Amino acid sequence: MSEKLQKIMSRAGLTSRRRAEEWIAQGRVTVNGIVATLGDRADPACDKICVDGRVLQESGRRVVVLLNKPRGYVCTLSDPQGRRLVTDLVQEVPERLYPVGRLDYNSEGLLLLTNDGELANHLMHPRHHIEKCYLVKVRGLVTPQTLATLSKGVTLEDGLTAPAVAQNLRHSGSYSWFEIVLHEGKNRQVRRMCEAVGHDVLRLKRIRIDILQIGSLGAGSFRRLTDAEVAHLRRGLSSN
Repeated sequence: MSEKLQKIMSRAGLTSRRRAEEWIAQGRVTVNGIVATLGDRADPACDKICVDGRVLQESGRRVVVLLNKPRGYVCTLSDPQGRRLVTDLVQEVPERLYPVGRLDYNSEGLLLLTNDGELANHLMHPRHHIEKCYLVKVRGLVTPQTLATLSKGVTLEDGLTAPAVAQNLRHSGSYSWFEIVLHEGKNRQVRRMCEAVGHDVLRLKRIRIDILQIGSLGAGSFRRLTDAEVAHLRRGLSSN
């Protein structure tokens, strides 16, 4: 049965659908020796699909792990500056895993990695409103007015942020801790929101994605998700 190429590539665990579309547009994908274009379909049972000249293989077991990312790691598969990669921390997993979204170099906390491209696409797509909760340490006193502004939405260079839930945790000396729950994932969103309301971020840690919590997992450690957790994350996936 023929399917869209980006769906086949995603299901194979190669990348997300969105990234697969970029690769197709860049001419990196061929079907039976012919360069594919966006919108092309194929049947993996009888068509030869290649990415960068390599035959696409259907992935076997789907794996999802929860990593407590330390600061000082990048969420990419390579880095021209030679910085450490989050995939270095899960090398004992035999399957090749890809980060689901990103935490920037100086951020830490909960990061999912998987070879399930469809699940990754589902979790990253803004229309699904997946909750992400962060602990934030900033310079200065965070006032109720500031929290209200963050919750209502902040205008950034790429548009107004969606409504969030922000609550104060504690203030000590020259800094404050607060918690914020987002339903979207703009680039460096929490840091830019804080800068927009006059606070420099000193520490940023993601502690929850949907029902998944970082708990007592040590920095640099990971665990595989349970079948029940994966089933919860995949709810509604078949209707995408």
